[in-house]
Order: sequence, then C-alpha cells, then structure tokens
Amino acid sequence: MSSRADEIRRKMAKRKKERDRLTKTNKNNQQVWPDDEERYGFSKLPSYDGPPPEDKNGHPLFRKEVFFFKVLASACLFLIVAIMFKNESDSLAQARAYVEQTMEKSFQFAAVSKWYEDKFGTSFVLLPTKEKEQVKESNHPGYALPASAKILEEFEENGQRISIETNQGEMVAAMNEGLIEYAGEKEGFGKTVIIQHADQSQSWYGNLDEINVKVFEYIKKGTDVGQAASTEDGKGLFYFAIKKGDEFVDPFQVIPFD
Repeated sequence: MSSRADEIRRKMAKRKKERDRLTKTNKNNQQVWPDDEERYGFSKLPSYDGPPPEDKNGHPLFRKEVFFFKVLASACLFLIVAIMFKNESDSLAQARAYVEQTMEKSFQFAAVSKWYEDKFGTSFVLLPTKEKEQVKESNHPGYALPASAKILEEFEENGQRISIETNQGEMVAAMNEGLIEYAGEKEGFGKTVIIQHADQSQSWYGNLDEINVKVFEYIKKGTDVGQAASTEDGKGLFYFAIKKGDEFVDPFQVIPFD
C-alpha cells in the first residue's frame, strides 16, 4: 500500500513540475488547472482531435492516391490493349474485335440529352446549343420540305439516299433535334452534315454548298444546317438520308413528308 502511495505522489509531483513549466511559457499567463483524473492521481486520458486539417493549397475532393491510381490503371489498360493488337494470336481475336467495335461506335449523346431533359426538365448543359438565328421548333411531326422541292432520285435508285431539287440558295432544315455528329466532306455525299437523334438514328444532309453548324452542337428541329448546292441549270440540289445502325433506310418509310 505504501509503494502505491509513493508512486501516486511521484506522478503528482511530476505533473506539478510540468504544469509549472507550461505556466511560465504561457504567453497569456493563464493558470493551468489539473484535470479530475490528475487530481485523484490518475493519468490523463488521451483525446482524439480528428484527422489533420487539409492542405490549404489542395482541393478537398482531390486525393493524390486516387489520382495516381487512376493514372496507373489507365497506363496498364493502354499497355494491355497495345499488347493485344501487337499479338496476332487467334485467342485474342474476339477481344480485339470487341475493342474495335467499341471504339468505332459513337456515344449516344442525343439519347442521353433527351433522357436528361425528360427527367429533370432542363437541357443537358454539357452540350452546346445553337443560339444565333435559331429557328423555332415545329409542332408537326413531319419533315417539311421547301415549297419548291422536287424528288429527283428515290431511295431504290441509290440505296442510300434521296435527291431533292429546290430553288437556288435554298436552306436545308434539320428533320428533328439532335447532336451534330459530323460536318464536312463525305464520299458520295459531298459536303455533309450528320445529326445524331435520340432514337439512335442519324439523318444525313449532303451535297451542301455551305455548312452552318459545328460538330458537337445540339440543335432543334427546323434549324438550318446548310445551303443546298447549285446546279448548272440554276437550281438547288441536296441529298437526304436516314441511317439506323449500320444500314440506310428509305426516308419515306420512316418519317412523313409534308
């Protein structure tokens, strides 16, 4: 019992010396009072103050470990794909075909945008929209051709498109809203605009003299995508096609024409 009391007295004396030292170094000269545990001879219980504060210069959502892990994973994936295509083994043929198909397939931005608008009531803000000279969207479900339009070549004759004659300088309007997937030269179509729609179909507008839209621009139905090219007899001529999956389909079987 005596040894226990001596041990408690030694601890109390040690704590008193430590308090005296802290009191001398305290800038505000505030008295450091003993805790209840110390008053009765017990050691002070440790406290948990939580994790260290975040670096003021770093973003609270940015973690270096996660970032470097993603970089490492991306490098490994790239290396695996490179080895897969360098190795001509038949056992990897199916994997190579899957990668090629995935890379060639376009992401359905139009379908995602349509779902987002139906779900939340606002447009998908990541997609740029056409602001200048925007044509109001028509309530009619059909594709309205210019009043002077005349079908010169039907789908059966070409297997991909129909040819439409109109007045010189006539503007070509989008059949429906969607994302501009391509705007440039296309073999067999000339200057072409391709629009990706929410139902995963594409509408093609070819043989244009000029293009008024940009790639990855989201446009509404009725927006002018370009101007029909001029012919030698002073008329305008453009191509119109609809593609679903990998096949072109007859536009007259898919949409009504006004």
